Amino acid sequence: MLSFFAKYKFFGIFLFVLSAIIITIIYNVLKPEERLPVFQPNMVNNELVDSTMQEVRKYHTIQEFELYNQNGDTITRDFYDGKIYVADFFFTTCQTICPIMTDHMLEIQEKLKDDDDVLLLSHTVIPAYDSVPVLRQYADEKGVMDEKWNLVTGDKKEIYDLARKSYLAAKSDGDGGPFDMIHTENFVLVDKQKRIRGFYDGTDPSAIDELMQDIEILKQEGRQADPN
Repeated sequence: MLSFFAKYKFFGIFLFVLSAIIITIIYNVLKPEERLPVFQPNMVNNELVDSTMQEVRKYHTIQEFELYNQNGDTITRDFYDGKIYVADFFFTTCQTICPIMTDHMLEIQEKLKDDDDVLLLSHTVIPAYDSVPVLRQYADEKGVMDEKWNLVTGDKKEIYDLARKSYLAAKSDGDGGPFDMIHTENFVLVDKQKRIRGFYDGTDPSAIDELMQDIEILKQEGRQADPN
């Protein structure tokens, strides 16, 4: 009996390994592809969306913009062509949620500093104060990598329209006064087609972990769509 098992031992091991491989292949083939939702304005809390956009159900993308970064360079939507990016809204003198959000953006920057597919974009909500030189100083103090992360200023109405009509991320549309501002903790994940794929609490470490996982899902989604 022992000689029988010894004779067929290697054959049994071969069958076991082959079965494991086949099961793994079948599992990977049948496993549903993990995809992130594509957010439309009608899917988001109305408080965060401009009234003109609340019934939009499809084809929503980030609108065109023209702003200026910490180096005074013009940054438009085209800058992010073919890139995944994380967007938020802040101001340099904020002492409440913004420092936490900035620290989390710095954490994302560090983890993705060698990943050319992913960029960061922070919009000041008080552009009258946060001029290009102020943003430059803030970027230097915080350790912002220019090639990875744009801090942008510009026309206040344009920034507020972006928050309400594009990123669907702010409860106030502002009255245009110098002391009126939006204040949102939201980080927004945008894909290479300029579509919103996720919202995250920029003050919550667990939400940042979720964001990092979703970035990987989004990158995998892109690779499956374009195997070359």
